Amino acid sequence: MDLSIIIVNYKTHDLTLACIKSVFSSATAYTYEIILIDNASNDGIIKSVNEKYPQVTSIANKDNVGFSRANNQGIRKSKGRYVLLLNSDTVVQQDTLETMLHFMDENPIVGASGCKIVLPDGSLDKACKRGFPTPSASFYYAFGFSKLFPKIPRFNQYQLGYLNPDEEYGIDSLVGAFMLIRREAIDQVGMLDEEFFMYGEDIDWCYRIKEAGWVNYYYPRTQIIHYKGASSRRKPYKIIYEFHRAMILFHNKHYRQKYSWLTNLAVYIGVGLKFGLSLARNKLKPTR
Repeated sequence: MDLSIIIVNYKTHDLTLACIKSVFSSATAYTYEIILIDNASNDGIIKSVNEKYPQVTSIANKDNVGFSRANNQGIRKSKGRYVLLLNSDTVVQQDTLETMLHFMDENPIVGASGCKIVLPDGSLDKACKRGFPTPSASFYYAFGFSKLFPKIPRFNQYQLGYLNPDEEYGIDSLVGAFMLIRREAIDQVGMLDEEFFMYGEDIDWCYRIKEAGWVNYYYPRTQIIHYKGASSRRKPYKIIYEFHRAMILFHNKHYRQKYSWLTNLAVYIGVGLKFGLSLARNKLKPTR
C-alpha cells in the first residue's frame, strides 16, 4: 500500500462525501486506502459511506475524542508507506495524489509535505505554509504587525506572507488539512500529541519532525480547495478555548525552557488578552 488517507468527520456529512468522491476521482497509479473516523457526529455519515463507498474503512466513535486522537486511531489501522491527513471539508484535484506522492518518492529527506491550499474564492489558505509560533512570531501575528507589513520577514515569521505561494521551499510547519507524512518519520517521532484536542497538533508534529532532522516542504505544484468556516456565525466557546489552550500547550512544550520567565509571562498575558478579545468579538457576532 502506498498511501493511507485519514479523514476525520465531525458533523460535516455532505462535505465528507464530497471529499471522498474527489479522492476516488484521482488519476493516480499509486495504491491507496481511505480510513474514515467519525467523532460521534450522529449525522449518518457511516451509513452513507458504507452504502456509497464500501471500500472505505470506517471507525465510529461513541464520543468526540478530538482531532488528534481520531487521526491516531486511523494511523494505527493504516498500512501505507505514507499517511495523509486530509480534512473532511477539502476537495483534492485529479492530480493531487500522483503529484505529491511522486515528489515524496523523489525526495527522501522530506518527512512531511503539503500542497497549495486555496479557499473557495480562489485566495490562499495562509495556514498551508507557516513558521513556528515563537514568542516574537506570535506577537507580530496576534497584534496585527504581519498585516501592516506583509512583505517584511521580521513581521511575517508565522504566515510567511513575504514568500511567493507559487514557489516551493522548505518551511517550518504545514497544516493538518492536508499533510503528507512519510511512515519512517512517524515511526521516529511518534504520532500526534493527543493533549492537543483540535488545534496546534499539526504544528507540534511538524516541530518534532523537523527536530528529528527531516525537512517539512511546501510543494505548490498541485492544490486542493478548503471549504473552511468563513461564516460570521458565533463559534462555540469550546472552539475558542481550545484554540488558545493549544497556544499555551505548544509554548510550554517547546519554548518555556528556552526563554526567560519575563518572556514566558508576556506570552501567557498575551494569550490571555487575545482569548478575552476573541470571546468579546464572538459574543457580538450574529448567531446566523
